[in-house]
Amino acid sequence: MKIAHRVAQMMIAASVLTTLVACAPTANREGTGEYIDDTMITAKVKAAFAADPNVKATEINVETFKGEVQLSGFVAQPSDASRAAEIARGIKGVTSVKNDVRVK
Repeated sequence: MKIAHRVAQMMIAASVLTTLVACAPTANREGTGEYIDDTMITAKVKAAFAADPNVKATEINVETFKGEVQLSGFVAQPSDASRAAEIARGIKGVTSVKNDVRVK
């Protein structure tokens, strides 16, 4: 009975350790907390685009990885691309903005 109890404890400890290692961030992959933070940043940037009368939120794609925001898509005016980058930079948590928005 004691052996079965010890084996069960070891299995639980091994699964907890595996879970912690699987959720750990690497250079190419975000940790769970970073993923949630990046999702919130993306949502805030998109909401700011929707609130701005000059930027068409449906034309600009937003992706975030470890605080770095990448903008892509097509806009009608060069000033719209600049404004989109400016808005993104103003969002809390954004470390940098890569602006790949192109003019139609």
